[in-house]
Amino acid sequence: MTRKEFLKKGALATAAGAFVTACASGENQASAQEANINMNQTFEWKCVTTWPPNFPVFGEGANKMAEWVKKMSGGRLDITVYGGGELVPPLEAFDTVSQGAAEMGTGAAYYWAGKAPAAQFFASVPFGMNAQQMNAWILSGGGLALWEEVYAPFNLMPLPAGNSGIQMGGWFNKEINTLADFKGLKMRIPGLGGKVLNKVGGTAINVAGGEIYTNLETGVIDATEWVGPYHDYKMGFADIAKYYYSPGWHEPGTQLEAFINKDAYASLPEDLQEILRVGIHYMNIWTLAEFEAKNNDFLQKLKTEKNVEMRQFSPEILNELRNATKEVIADVTASDPMSKKVYDAYSAFQTKMIDWSTVTEKAFYNTIQAT
Repeated sequence: MTRKEFLKKGALATAAGAFVTACASGENQASAQEANINMNQTFEWKCVTTWPPNFPVFGEGANKMAEWVKKMSGGRLDITVYGGGELVPPLEAFDTVSQGAAEMGTGAAYYWAGKAPAAQFFASVPFGMNAQQMNAWILSGGGLALWEEVYAPFNLMPLPAGNSGIQMGGWFNKEINTLADFKGLKMRIPGLGGKVLNKVGGTAINVAGGEIYTNLETGVIDATEWVGPYHDYKMGFADIAKYYYSPGWHEPGTQLEAFINKDAYASLPEDLQEILRVGIHYMNIWTLAEFEAKNNDFLQKLKTEKNVEMRQFSPEILNELRNATKEVIADVTASDPMSKKVYDAYSAFQTKMIDWSTVTEKAFYNTIQAT
């Protein structure tokens, strides 16, 4: 597009906006009947989640989404949210919605890697993209179409529904000074990060959030990652583990999801379909904002109230984990064509973003550190 074409497009958009404003009063005269909206037709949905009931941010986001949708629809779409274990076990949410026993659910796509290996690339890739890059790829870079393709065999429609931002590296009762310290370590860590841990000699264990504390306290696991300071403080990990490591190499921007039964979605009138999508998109924005607003405050609480010993993984350890990540991804993509298709698209988009993030975010953060 030439400069003249670009400016002309902007001018046309401005003119169109003025025309719409001028006509708005006439458009608003259209009645609900003329728009084929049946205000007496209501829908009651169930939303199952992988998170404990009312769990901070994760569960709260689902609750807020249901409230927003109900308000926007004038009560025509009423969604009841069930925390993990209230209606079905947390890790059965995907199958429950796929089979139509609930109309929608929320979770993180790496929980379903056993059903569809490519799904995990829509949650988080070790040393991969951060939150804003994941949103850019999914919403504006072709990622959503691939995600829909992966979930189509399960009769599900996915949508991005939040992001944790970069996570912490985890809680340990021993220092991690070399890669050898991971050998024999039983750690709660899901997704591709878990496969990397296995590759370097540890044992990855995937359990739902509500079970982590007890498993760590009783020695079922030796270490755990979870999310960040806000949740880790609330979960009480500082009372049963000594060292708190960063950065979260395994989850640099974990995308959360809503998954909707396609038949249930198709049964909704078009306006309710759009209202549902808007409610989920709002949840996507709110969730990351809430994480960012809370994590620094609770990092200070962990330091001052709990006297947590903060540690950073050494550059040498991170380099070795990065190499192991490449091997894991090569294994996954070699054994599953859909995983290769998805990761090729993911990797191409990440590569394209490197120059931009280097001259913007990286340069800016280096400036802050210098002062």
